[in-house]
Amino acid sequence: MPSRTAKSIRGPRELDRPSRANCACASDAGGRKAIGVDPGLKQANQNRLRRIEGQVRGLQKMVEQDRYCADIITQVASVQEALRGVARNLMKNHLHHCAAKALKSRKKEESAAMYNELLELIYAHLR
Repeated sequence: MPSRTAKSIRGPRELDRPSRANCACASDAGGRKAIGVDPGLKQANQNRLRRIEGQVRGLQKMVEQDRYCADIITQVASVQEALRGVARNLMKNHLHHCAAKALKSRKKEESAAMYNELLELIYAHLR
């Protein structure tokens, strides 16, 4: 089975989007990169992701040790909620720095592309 990369998951829609060079998300040689990230939010997300990493390692140990299924499921739910928290923080930053500017843009294609991107993000987050 072929491995799924970020590029294959994104699909052709990625190529159809207009450049974000004039908003807080700009492209560089490695792809799109956020440049309007609040340093405090970035640090909070990094801290949260480190905690999540520790929780996942704990889950691995629980499975290895044949711990009670209900306890493992409870920990899985905890990790999922922590990841949702990171996603909420990222969405808040994206709305504040990127979406607001693009939606206010006089360029119809830029605001329409951002509107569609936001819909995709919201739908993905609601799954």
